[in-house]
Amino acid sequence: MKFVLLLLLLALLTLGPHTYAQSAAPEARLVPFRQGNQWGYADHRRRLVLPARYDEAGPFADELAWVRQDSLYGYIDGAGNPVTPVQFSRAGNFHDNRATVRLGSETFDIGPSGQRLPPSAEDDFDEDPLEQGDVVRQNGKVGFRFTVGAASVPVIYDEIRDNYHGLLFVRQGNQWGVINGKGKLVQAPQFDAIELRGNLHYPIVRQGNRFGYLTPEGATLTDLRYLQAEPFFEGVARVQAPGGRFGYLDEKGREFWSDELLSEN
Repeated sequence: MKFVLLLLLLALLTLGPHTYAQSAAPEARLVPFRQGNQWGYADHRRRLVLPARYDEAGPFADELAWVRQDSLYGYIDGAGNPVTPVQFSRAGNFHDNRATVRLGSETFDIGPSGQRLPPSAEDDFDEDPLEQGDVVRQNGKVGFRFTVGAASVPVIYDEIRDNYHGLLFVRQGNQWGVINGKGKLVQAPQFDAIELRGNLHYPIVRQGNRFGYLTPEGATLTDLRYLQAEPFFEGVARVQAPGGRFGYLDEKGREFWSDELLSEN
């Protein structure tokens, strides 16, 4: 019995600190951090853990992340060790232990050790566009009646969409607003657009040519200040800052970049 316990202890000790952190909890996952023109990885306190030595870096998913050097991409693990050569002209995020890459004229999927995988079956499943209840129509306008509870949305809108996480996106004229699962208007119609792709748990909103994010409850997560905004993935979102450079936000709206070169210590 003592021998078995000793083996288990040794196995735990052989796990590198970053390997354990990547699989332990989202708060322990490293975040791409831009330092001037170079990229590394920081913890959730914005402290640089892996030095800024890449030309671009992607988020960790399935304990792996893509990095770019010059115009080519490769993958690293949570300790910064290379998993594949830097050889791909395109590289996607890992999801369900698969990532799509382009090498030469070929596009294909690879597994966690960089091995080429056979094509995956396409999933054509379509979600119900309004799964929380039923649309009510009257005189060319729409409202909403929730399936659970007595809440309802007045029949005053031109369009209603569901984000599948308890929010409704409503349009009046050309402006969009947000209603929560209790029928309360939490964002008056004021946005030119609400992004309806990707992770709708943190909605992307636009006014003019500026983007921002809302919280899962529909409150404001960030100001509308970004030139581009991508959906959240594995707890982070890639944005183009007002100065034109790219960086990542976390789910608290914290920015993981510095436009000045900092010491790695």
